[in-house]
Amino acid sequence: MRPTGRLHLGHYHGVLKNWIQLQHEYDCFFFVADWHALTTDYEDPSAIPQASFDMVVDWLAAGVSAGASRLFVQSRVPEHAELHLLLSMITPLGWLERVPSYKDQQEKLKEKDLATYGFLGYPLLQSADILMYRAGHVPVGEDQVAHVEMTREIARRFNHIYGREPDFEERAEQAKRKMGKKNAKMFDQLRRSYTEKGDQEALHKARALVETQQNITVGDRERLLGYLEGGGRAILPEPQPLLTKAAKMPGLDGQKMSKSYGNTIALRDDPVQVEQKLRTMPTDPQRVRRTDPGDPDVCPVWQFHQVYSDGSVRQWVQEGCRSAGIGCIECKRPVIEAVRAELEPIQSRAAELEAQPETVRSFINEGCEAARDVARETMDEVRRAMSLAHD
Repeated sequence: MRPTGRLHLGHYHGVLKNWIQLQHEYDCFFFVADWHALTTDYEDPSAIPQASFDMVVDWLAAGVSAGASRLFVQSRVPEHAELHLLLSMITPLGWLERVPSYKDQQEKLKEKDLATYGFLGYPLLQSADILMYRAGHVPVGEDQVAHVEMTREIARRFNHIYGREPDFEERAEQAKRKMGKKNAKMFDQLRRSYTEKGDQEALHKARALVETQQNITVGDRERLLGYLEGGGRAILPEPQPLLTKAAKMPGLDGQKMSKSYGNTIALRDDPVQVEQKLRTMPTDPQRVRRTDPGDPDVCPVWQFHQVYSDGSVRQWVQEGCRSAGIGCIECKRPVIEAVRAELEPIQSRAAELEAQPETVRSFINEGCEAARDVARETMDEVRRAMSLAHD
């Protein structure tokens, strides 16, 4: 996530709730994309350090766990830049120019000078971020699937160019022997069933067997998976997009909640601010007087009810608004109470974290070290594949 400072309800419902669930199902890496922030805000980066800190506080306060996942800052893992550089050597220019968001963002941010390599190359940096951790899945919305597909193409191209070790089969056989006699024999049987008979179930079993081996390196694992399917070694595995449920949190004006629209409720807005913002949000423009019947379908408050209210409250709103049986302030009251109740534990935790900045920094430091350990291992493999390991 790019460091934009304190987060709002749109971030919470659209991203963080999903992260909180994923961290208990997968080995997750969540990072502050501060280099990505420079692609559009390079002229004045002075706000990035504080914005990064505030954002991590909100992650932790919302329920992202430094124990269940790795939280780190992109620029603290310089291997990202090295992989970005090396991938730039093989990535055709046309691939970057055809990324859908490239022209779209240039159009939206006309006031900024985006005629830079950094802006053109940010999807490649994004690919480096993903491939560095050999990610199996990348949680994205529909609009980001194209980025993951480009990452898959880059991984495919890299593996095609550099995955053909001259002694590949010999090294794969050595890796197989490290699994022990029983497992090696089973691997051979499953591999034969797949390569000679096309048995897909044997392929799945062989993959599972390789993945469970504790005494082989990541490189050996990739060699065995490549050997299994009759190809070369997948140095950089191709990631899959993990589509997230489109949780659209409306803004106070009915548009998407966004700082640029000035229609947000921040996770750390105090209860008085929250109530004031919700009490003054616009309603059905045709409902001028209390006695005028309204139409919830054109009212921004109804969108909040769809997020926060149960069926009985929503029915009460529909009937009461259309019959002028309830007023707009009355209609807003359940939303105000629900939003404040949701934010109370988040704000309590955020206050504790703000009072202990060293604790937050220690979480980040530990996450950066853990991320670097994985990144160094990947870069060792990449350098060897590209004949850059000058041992």
